[in-house]
Amino acid sequence: MSSELKAAPPAPSRSLGRRLMVALPLLVFAGLVAAFLIRLGNDDPSRIPSALIGRPAPATPLPPLDGLTAAGQAVPGLSPQSLQGRVSLVNVWASWCVPCHDEAPLLNALRADRRLQIIGINYKDVTDNARRFLGRYGNPFDAVGVDANGRGAIEWGVYGVPETFIVGRDGRIAYKLVGPITADNIEAVLKPEIEKALAAK
Repeated sequence: MSSELKAAPPAPSRSLGRRLMVALPLLVFAGLVAAFLIRLGNDDPSRIPSALIGRPAPATPLPPLDGLTAAGQAVPGLSPQSLQGRVSLVNVWASWCVPCHDEAPLLNALRADRRLQIIGINYKDVTDNARRFLGRYGNPFDAVGVDANGRGAIEWGVYGVPETFIVGRDGRIAYKLVGPITADNIEAVLKPEIEKALAAK
């Protein structure tokens, strides 16, 4: 007769608990991956909400881009007063931003519509590089405010460069486009939003 004792099988509740401890982190990880993929699949950047829509544009003055002139006059910086009384398209850009190079011709095309003013916020850029950028592509801006330390972009709620805002005559932000202006979204989204702002009293 054998003196060996057979181990008793684990209690069912203890076995179930172990399985749950292993499965729970995997389920949480799978949920995070699914949420990330859903966000990644959202290729319409204009769907990202902005808490500033309908609120007054930030009252942060930004100094002009040193040495930038147009028609022999210094191009002004951004002042809160410049966003009152006219519909404004405010574009956050930088010379180091690759999509900004692609959207530059589209901003110049928008400049032909003199019912609105186009204002640039030059974000964390080198002055000489920013001037060269505008010399290369043309300057669509009526004013360019320099945001050297990024404080202005934080107050505008910028996610990344480039971004474009439409500000109504009342100085309130009417629309925000996250990402570059493209041939598709300029016609499908941006121009209709500009027309809405122009039609508003």
